[in-house]
Order: sequence, then structure tokens, then C-alpha cells
Amino acid sequence: MAEPPSLKAAITTRAVALGFDAIGFTAARLTPQHRANLESYLAAGHHGTMAWLAERTAQRADPAALWPEAVSVVALGLSYAPGTDPLATLAHPDRGNISVYARNRDYHDIIKGKLKHLAQFITARAPAGIKVFVDTAPVMEKPLAAAAGLGWQGKHTNLVSRTHGSWLLLGEIMTTLDLPADPPHADRCGSCTKCQAACPTDAFPAPYRLDATRCISYLTIEHDGPIPDRFRAAIGNRIYGCDDCLAVCPWNKFASAGREHKLAARDDLVAPPLAGLARLTDAGFRTLFAGSPIKRIGRNRFVRNVAIAIGNSGDPALRESAAILAADPDPVVAEAARWAQSRL
Repeated sequence: MAEPPSLKAAITTRAVALGFDAIGFTAARLTPQHRANLESYLAAGHHGTMAWLAERTAQRADPAALWPEAVSVVALGLSYAPGTDPLATLAHPDRGNISVYARNRDYHDIIKGKLKHLAQFITARAPAGIKVFVDTAPVMEKPLAAAAGLGWQGKHTNLVSRTHGSWLLLGEIMTTLDLPADPPHADRCGSCTKCQAACPTDAFPAPYRLDATRCISYLTIEHDGPIPDRFRAAIGNRIYGCDDCLAVCPWNKFASAGREHKLAARDDLVAPPLAGLARLTDAGFRTLFAGSPIKRIGRNRFVRNVAIAIGNSGDPALRESAAILAADPDPVVAEAARWAQSRL
């Protein structure tokens, strides 16, 4: 039996009060096409070493397989739109460029806390089964968000919103409640290909398809081991993630700066000097990135990225920094630093 519209309105009001910028409702199911797209992506090997994407495929492709009792999904978005040019640091090769979402607190913790508060609000008014998800379970977040009307998956494969551009972080609440669904959002990319053209490593083999093995975000965050030589120069000074395809989206012109202060960029992470980052010990890394999503990749992977950026800087003043990393006990770091030395 469908729940009354008043409950849906109350959930929406509470979600906004908790700081969410977008909310929509949809049925806890996906189409066979979504499953086919996932299987095609995996078959092509475009997930690289992210083995977790190939695990529990049936559950990822079908919310009912993940939780058979689920009836509805409340899809939620939190804006992290920057207040300044997100690509400005790329013009300063002696500085490191960090993806906008990672310049302060870990969004997983922020969103999960809000989702739990909203879940408590819902169950207090309509006792029911309920589960919350923030990129921590086999859930296809972007297709569900699109089905719930939050936006559409753009040609860069990320969600695009008419109100928030390409700057929405997503979370979901699944419930046994039968909540009225919202209509899905139409695709409004049109003939635009700016996101694909902006990619430094040509990671889009076709519109709406991403080869993660060529993506700078994958290479600097998910990929453990040496970064392939053919991508190193294109990485530039991007030491954690890449925002190029997101930042050029024309729909961003309608986005206002995100209002969650815990996601607002820390001054020391907007354009940190590479020389200082090259000297990070494990303890120093943990201190600098306490509470940050960057912490999860560990010091060695991070300074490997720093070494690549130093090699791309063209700055002789960073030769000493490269020499320090060339003596690093981690062989991957040392190799990247020797590459940097050869470039300088």
C-alpha cells in the first residue's frame, strides 16, 4: 500500500533541513539495460584493478538482489560546487592540484551522518525496514539518482543536475515503504562534447563510456603500483583525482557554491607546494590528511603522485625534492622520482 504524499513531503523538508541539496524518490529496481551496461563495462576491462566492481554484480545491477524487501529508494545529493575556478591550480606547476571533493573532510562520513538522521526521522513516522548507503555497498548510485529525477548521467558518466551542474555527491536510503516515485530526468547533454574533449588522457572511448584505466582519478587514487609512462606527462600536477571533465560542463553555470562547510576547501589543500609534500613522512601524511578521503590511499601512493607532478613541473628548484624521493624505501615511489629527475 502506497504511503500518503504527506510523508514524502515531510521527508523532503527534513532532508533539506539536514543540508541535502537534491532529493528524489524511485522504485528499488533498475532496468535490464543497466545490467547490460555494467556487464559490458566489466567485459571490456574498463574497471582496471577495481576488482570490487566485478564482485556481487547481480546485487549491483538489481537493488532487489541486494535487499529483496526493498520497495523504494530515496536518492539524495549534496552539492560540493566550488566557489572559485576548480582548475586554477593547474596553471601553477610547482603546486599540487587536489580534486575539489577532497580538499577538506571525507564526504562519506558527512553524508552517512545526514542519512542516518533522515532514516531515524522516517522510521519515527512510519516504522519500516530501512538501510543507508554512501558508496560503500554494491549500489549503482548514479542510475538510481537519475531514475529519481536528480539529474541525468552525462557523457562523462557522472550525474549532471540542471541546478547543481556536475557537482553532486550521492547517497541513498532504501526502505520497505512504498513511496510515490518521481519522474526520471531527461538527458540534456545534447550535442555537447566538452567533457570528453577536456580529458587529458582521452579516457572516454565513446560518449557515456569511461575507460577507468586511462582516467587520472583512477591512476592517482585507485591504481596501486607504477603509473604507466604513457600517462605521466598528461597528469601534470594532479596529485589526487581530476576535475577536468566535471569543471567544463556548461550546466555548472547554474550551480552555486556548496553550503556544507565541512566540504569547503582548506586553504592548505587548494594549492599545496610540491616541495613540502615530497618531504611527508607516514606520520606527517596521516596528520595532514586526518579526516580526509586522501588518507585512505596511504603516504606511498600519494608521494608517488607528487613525484610525477615534480617531473612535470619543469622547475629546477624541485630537483632536491625529486632526489629525496628517489632515495625512498618504497620502490614505486623511488622509480617515479627517478623519472622526475630525468625530466628535470
